[in-house]
Amino acid sequence: MTSSRAGLRRTVERYRPLGLAVLVGGGVWYSATGALGVRSPLPGVLILAVAVAAGWAAAIVHRRRWPLFAAAAAAWLLLAAWPAPVAASWQAGLRLRGRRLLGGFLAGAALVLTLGVLIGRAVGGDRGLTTATPGNAVAMAAWLVIFPLVVGLWIGARRDTLAALRDRAARLEREQEARAERARAEERARIAREMHDVVAHRVSLMVVHAGALEVTAADPATVEAAALIRSTGRQALTDLREVLGVLRQASGGVAPAPAGAGLPGTAPLPGLGAVDELVRESRAAGLRVERQDEGTPAAVPATVGRTVYRVVQEALTNVRKHAADAEVTVRLQHLTGGIEVSIRNGPSTAGAGLPGAGLGLVGLRERVELLGGRLEAGPRDGGFLVRALIPVEEER
Repeated sequence: MTSSRAGLRRTVERYRPLGLAVLVGGGVWYSATGALGVRSPLPGVLILAVAVAAGWAAAIVHRRRWPLFAAAAAAWLLLAAWPAPVAASWQAGLRLRGRRLLGGFLAGAALVLTLGVLIGRAVGGDRGLTTATPGNAVAMAAWLVIFPLVVGLWIGARRDTLAALRDRAARLEREQEARAERARAEERARIAREMHDVVAHRVSLMVVHAGALEVTAADPATVEAAALIRSTGRQALTDLREVLGVLRQASGGVAPAPAGAGLPGTAPLPGLGAVDELVRESRAAGLRVERQDEGTPAAVPATVGRTVYRVVQEALTNVRKHAADAEVTVRLQHLTGGIEVSIRNGPSTAGAGLPGAGLGLVGLRERVELLGGRLEAGPRDGGFLVRALIPVEEER
């Protein structure tokens, strides 16, 4: 219903000048020929010329006002045709603003009406009876000037009021959006502070203690494990700084960095090329990971590469937490219109794993679906399978 109403309004706006021209021009013709008013003794060619001029002036009144006022004066003085003066008075009330303009129009209308009375008395006949007698002259002034002018002023005032209300509503909407954005920025800043004060502090302590253990331990296996913990903790701090930087940038009104780009002073965000590093880290942590590639590798957008990296990272993290003794296969299949990544682990006999919130896969699914892909995760043959298919748009 709303769309059809809007379409009707657009159609009316498009054909309004033509409709007004036809009404005014046709009205002048029929009035001067006696069908709607006093029949004029002037030649039909002159009547037609005045009618066409009045219609043309009515059609362009939204750009220029004076042609309609001039045509109205000519139609009344030459033909005693009322449609053009009525249209001129209506448009004057609709478009003229300020006392000086309205006063000038009323003065001009009074002059034209006075001349019309004098011409009516001189011509006599039906025109003199209709326009030059005192009672009819007053009635004509009311009909030709006062009434249409008041209607135009009322419509113009209503339009101004509606425009002011629309402007106020738009301003209030912008202010509401600004307040909501400020609230989001403050919340992002608060989250960044909390993450820095809590998470970064704890991870920093873990890195420090792992470094001390690496230096003081005598057992080579302990030294290797401590080194792995320290490097993993440092990488976690780097990732955390990147996340906090994004939060602070957004809260400060700065546009986030493009996908795949790092913050100033940091390394670029990991992408498809960093999957090998994830596999090496997992092997160093004791996982039995096999990497497989199928198809011909091609350049992919940074957002796709980063999503593939996060899928592999989350899946390998879940394997370390819940099935650390299982065999794992990481497979990347490069397709024509996308890339498929799957991480499958076999059965595990390690028993209950580390606790988890269960939100990692939910976040992965949202990330993949934002790119138009799909993700499935669930038990498979005694183990677990995570598979994501991410489309890649071809460059044109």
